[in-house]
Amino acid sequence: MPSSERVVARFAEPERLVDAVRKVRARGFAVRDVYAPFPLHGLDEAMGLRRSRLGIVAFLGGLAGALSAIALQVGTAVIDWPIDVGGKPENSALAFLPITFELTILFSGLATAAAFLFTNRLLPGASARMPLAGVTDDSFALIAEGGYAEVLRDLLFDCGAREVRDLTPPGKGSR
Repeated sequence: MPSSERVVARFAEPERLVDAVRKVRARGFAVRDVYAPFPLHGLDEAMGLRRSRLGIVAFLGGLAGALSAIALQVGTAVIDWPIDVGGKPENSALAFLPITFELTILFSGLATAAAFLFTNRLLPGASARMPLAGVTDDSFALIAEGGYAEVLRDLLFDCGAREVRDLTPPGKGSR
């Protein structure tokens, strides 16, 4: 009977990790997560990850910042407190440009940081969940699941894993 247990494998070389991700996915197993001490070229494609949507969040945050800056400046300088300074118009776009630029950048950065922290569950008070001690210091780890756990373990060892351990999925309890 097939088991759907998660296993974690430790690799010493980044090339072996990326190769293992490709082979695990090709054999029909699911790659749940990968831990690495530095970014690895080609890992996103090997894992089958979609393109990040943080750019959309940054754009929307910047748009909100620009609109709020313009609304604030038009509301205060044109509607609530119009002052005639040397015959210049109250709604001068050039005068509003620096504040609009600064709030666009501020809101875009804050929205991007908030979305990144929220989607990765890195909010304040969150505890670290590392699968193995030392991962991201000097080694690489791959968490995979599905099918026969024994076949998956053998595949990971064939790909160059130094260590393979069973992980109990949430809700399954301990063995």
